[in-house]
Amino acid sequence: MLVKGLVKQLLDTSTSPINGLSRIVLSRCNQHAWASVQPSLDTELASIREAGVYKTERIITSEQNSWINIEGKREKVLNFCANNYLGLSSHPRVVEAGIKALKEYGAGLSSVRFICGTQSIHRDLERKIASFHGREDAILYASCFDANAGLFEVLLSEQDAIISDELNHASIIDGIRLCKAQRFRYKHRDMADLRNHLESAKGARRKLIATDGVFSMDGNVAPLDQIVSLAKEYGAMVFIDECHATGFFGSTGRGTEEYFGLNGSVDIINSTLGKALGGAAGGYTTGPKQLIDLLRQRARPYLFSNSIPPPVVASASEVFDMLTENSDLPQKLTSLTQLFRGQMKSAGFTILGDEHPICPVFLADAKLASAFADRMLDKGIYVIGFSYPVVPKGKARIRVQISASHTEDDINKAVNAFIETGKELGAIK
Repeated sequence: MLVKGLVKQLLDTSTSPINGLSRIVLSRCNQHAWASVQPSLDTELASIREAGVYKTERIITSEQNSWINIEGKREKVLNFCANNYLGLSSHPRVVEAGIKALKEYGAGLSSVRFICGTQSIHRDLERKIASFHGREDAILYASCFDANAGLFEVLLSEQDAIISDELNHASIIDGIRLCKAQRFRYKHRDMADLRNHLESAKGARRKLIATDGVFSMDGNVAPLDQIVSLAKEYGAMVFIDECHATGFFGSTGRGTEEYFGLNGSVDIINSTLGKALGGAAGGYTTGPKQLIDLLRQRARPYLFSNSIPPPVVASASEVFDMLTENSDLPQKLTSLTQLFRGQMKSAGFTILGDEHPICPVFLADAKLASAFADRMLDKGIYVIGFSYPVVPKGKARIRVQISASHTEDDINKAVNAFIETGKELGAIK
């Protein structure tokens, strides 16, 4: 039967018999290889579902905003699960800037930056970024993940050492893996442990301390004042990832440095355009000009990825203009955050983190977190349960994120829904 099937396929093919035979044999081999893999993947997926941590993507059918449309829901729901911290991803000025750039500069450049993928708006945005952070220059990437992937292997070699917080973002961890430096990992925000590792790295040519400014799963802030002090003592550089700080954290949105009153104390800052700064995509490194020049020559994600599309560049550039016009959005966001945290704690919930718009409602159990999020959606509140592997086992939570586009009434509605659901599911009394 197998031979007859092969002959039939050979007779049916429109190419030469030899080519047809090679394609058929290859196809059968590929099918066999995939068939041997499928059962193990099915088992793995089943175990994820059984553990209650299978991630189902909800489909949004509207613009990103504080109120959104969800596929299958007739009425809009309140969105408390976006990184749209300043509420600007759908702001008329930001949208109009993107439309104007689309018409003037096109949809994209079909190339990498050093070939024919740089326009005047790219350099204009890089200058705005550097000015905003008080740095000499900046370089754009397709994402902050790429910025973190591009930095460490260019700056550090086997003669050097990097000391990293154990809860740093996955992109920092992956970026560090690409370099040949000695690697040290200190306990989360533990300055005594950081000191111990700095002692161990004393003989390194270059030493770099790497940390998130704000840790997105817990909403807590790196002790940057102490990190900078230790760096000075041991002659180390400081790198900080500001994805969950730039644009809104600190009195004027300059991030963790400003929060601690340490402007200009950090050597290298990486951040994103895909959260507070327009919400589309893109990331960057800002710091000393020599470093930025070297990254343009050596950073692989920069050299081998297309440049950011003009509408994205223009949208982010407009946000920087809005922030430099003394926007009151960071202060409004701080006020709303304090309101939510205060009411939730009074209701008996455990809220993790510091005074940051990321407000994780700690539930511990993964299945409870998933069921809690589903019940909240039924009440018109969009939140997501976070569980392993995004957070450690036994540390499941609902990560609420406040936006400057929310109102006090929105906050009250969300808190009331949390209280109702918490009592229904036995999370609070």
